[in-house]
Amino acid sequence: MALHIVCCVKQVPDPETPPSQFRVDEAQKKVIPAPGIAPVPSQYDPIGVEAALRVRDALGDVKISVISMGPEAFRDAIKHCLAMGADEGYLIDDPALYEADHWVTAQVLAQAIKEKLSPFHLIIAGRQAVDWDMGVVGPTIAEILGLPCITIVKSVQVVDGKVRGERVLLDGFETVEAPLPAVVTVSNELGEPRYPQLRQIMMAARKQVTVWKAADLGLDVAQLKNRVNLEALYIPQVKVETEFIEGDTADEKVEKLLQRLREAKLI
Repeated sequence: MALHIVCCVKQVPDPETPPSQFRVDEAQKKVIPAPGIAPVPSQYDPIGVEAALRVRDALGDVKISVISMGPEAFRDAIKHCLAMGADEGYLIDDPALYEADHWVTAQVLAQAIKEKLSPFHLIIAGRQAVDWDMGVVGPTIAEILGLPCITIVKSVQVVDGKVRGERVLLDGFETVEAPLPAVVTVSNELGEPRYPQLRQIMMAARKQVTVWKAADLGLDVAQLKNRVNLEALYIPQVKVETEFIEGDTADEKVEKLLQRLREAKLI
């Protein structure tokens, strides 16, 4: 049986959007899409697909499925991963899930993987989505499915029925192994994902993306409850005040600086 790797991907507003065009609807607690700037796959997710492709390069007989949850526009992120070399794409597009938090997202993805993509051997996700930066969907999927999880790795290998991941530490590296099936989240230290060539993009355009609703997965959306309560979403106002410390000598400047810091109760 071929090794089956499932990669979770997400589409996000382009992080390179100029700050002048970034807008937030504070009443609706939503980011307003910048006009003329298309969303992109979350930075770490194509790196996860790259990790899966490297496993296939090493082993040969590997099937790679890509799954995402969101509106129709998320199909573009899936197509990008198919152009990279993934085999199949799946999108969970249900309006009742558009406001899902990380917990509901993990529940739905875990259910889809278990019910629709089994048998699977390895689930790969990016270390975090670059819009909310929470970094918990991958480990939560592992918890729901009862699988071992290796987080924030710089390399992924499958050897003798185990997944081996190398993690970057402050003072070195750490190699961790877990039996398959398992979940792995990857970081940017793995390296740049391969860029699809024109021929691959054209081939991916012809591939079908299977779309599911929550009901297709046997889920009752009324039973899916967010656990995160978003209190407010706004662009912070940054106010900078600059004061120049003057003096005839360096010692005098230092003394005046210390005095100002004491007055401000900073020291």
